[in-house]
Amino acid sequence: MNNAPGISHDRFFAMTRLDENRAKSQLARKSGADVTAVTNLAVWGNHSATQYPDFHHAKIGGKPVPQVISDETWLKGEFIASVQQRGAAIIKARGLSSAASAANAVVDTVRSIVEPTAAGDWHSVCVCSDGSYGVEKGIISSFPIRSTGMKLEIVQGLPINEFSRTKIDATVNELKEEKALVSDLLAK
Repeated sequence: MNNAPGISHDRFFAMTRLDENRAKSQLARKSGADVTAVTNLAVWGNHSATQYPDFHHAKIGGKPVPQVISDETWLKGEFIASVQQRGAAIIKARGLSSAASAANAVVDTVRSIVEPTAAGDWHSVCVCSDGSYGVEKGIISSFPIRSTGMKLEIVQGLPINEFSRTKIDATVNELKEEKALVSDLLAK
């Protein structure tokens, strides 16, 4: 993006849909619901072990996740860790990555970009930050995103509690560190 100044920043994105799909699957399994009942799940930040799958805003069958899954210890601990570490766990178990899951996430990502988002829902996509939610402008970070079918928009106005703020800040700080490491490669 930085080396293609003639192309609008809104034409660049990165995927966190594999992580979103994994998080939805974990919530569905824990609640006994079908995975299609899980909505409004956003993965914030980096596609790494610091990413934050936001259960506070997610819903199962239209109800906030914490009302459906009352096990706060699991939500704040095992749930987040399992999403953050799932790729590594698959590689350790199989000796290979989950290529089929990744391919499915590509299809899901493209669909959620080119098709209008269902009313009231959102998906996870890494986009160039416009400064929303205190994420440094110009950082490629995952946010809750809606699509008109023609344009992606960061969902605005979600309340961010202290727990979520800490998690979002940690993953965004990692992104800043990564950007600093390659700063000499970025067009000025």
